[in-house]
Amino acid sequence: MRNMTLGQYFPGESFLHRMDPRMKLMLTVALIVIVFVSQGFAGFGLILAFVLLCAVSSGIKLKFLVKGLKPILFIMLFTFVLNIFFQSGGNTIFSWRFIRVTDQGVRMAFFLAIRLILLVVCSQLLTLTTSPIALTDGMESLFRPLSRIGFPAHEIAMMMSIALRFIPTLMDEANKIMKAQMARGADFESGNLIQRAKAMVPLLVPLFVGAFRRAEDLALAMEARCYHGGEGRTRMRVLKYGWRDAAALAAVAALLAAVIVLNAFGVA
Repeated sequence: MRNMTLGQYFPGESFLHRMDPRMKLMLTVALIVIVFVSQGFAGFGLILAFVLLCAVSSGIKLKFLVKGLKPILFIMLFTFVLNIFFQSGGNTIFSWRFIRVTDQGVRMAFFLAIRLILLVVCSQLLTLTTSPIALTDGMESLFRPLSRIGFPAHEIAMMMSIALRFIPTLMDEANKIMKAQMARGADFESGNLIQRAKAMVPLLVPLFVGAFRRAEDLALAMEARCYHGGEGRTRMRVLKYGWRDAAALAAVAALLAAVIVLNAFGVA
C-alpha cells in the first residue's frame, strides 16, 4: 500500500505540468492505443523510451515509477505464468506430463507483461503531472458535448476526481490502521492464504467505516456550501491549448507512425 502512486500529484513546472489537461487525457488514451497496436519488442522499446523521456523531463524519478509497479506485481506474475503454461501454439521448449511450454507462450507472456507495465506507467504520468482540479476540468470539458444527450458530464468528472484524490488518503489510513492492529498483536504476514485473509478483517472493517465517514462528511460539506453542480460555474483558470500541446500531439503522432512502420516491416 505504501507503494501506491496512482492518484498522487507531483507539483512542478515542467513541459508536461504546463500542458492542457484535456490534451494530456487524450494523449494518454492515444498512448494506450499505441501500446496495443505494437506487435513487436522494438515497438515496445520505442514506447518505453518515449515514456521514460517524458518522466525524466517532468522531474519524476524513475525509482518512483518502479515503486508504483509493485502493487500490480502479483497480477503481472499471475498473467505471465498463465500465458506460459496455457498457450499451446508454437514450438515446444519444455514438456513434462501435462505441462508444456512453447516459444509462442513465452513471447505472449512477455508481451502482456510489458503492455501492463506501460499502461500503468502512462497512467502514473497523467496523475503525477496533473492536479485533481485540472483533471476534473479537463474531463468535464471533454465530456461536455455528451451533455446534450443527457450525459452527466460534470458529475462524472467530479466523481472520478474525488476517487483519484482519496486513493493516497485511504492508503495512508490503511497503513495507520495496520500499524495499530499490529501493535495490538495482529499478524498479517504469517500463515496460509486463508489465515491471511481472515487477518485482514480487522483492517478492512475500520477502513470501510472510515471511507463511508469521509464520504458523508464531504457530502454534508458540499450541501452546506449550496453545491448544485457545474451549471453557471466559472473557473479561475480557463483551459487553452498552446504550443506545448501541439508539440506533444506531433510527438505522439510520430510515435504512432514509427510503431506502424515497425509492424509493417515485421520488426520483432
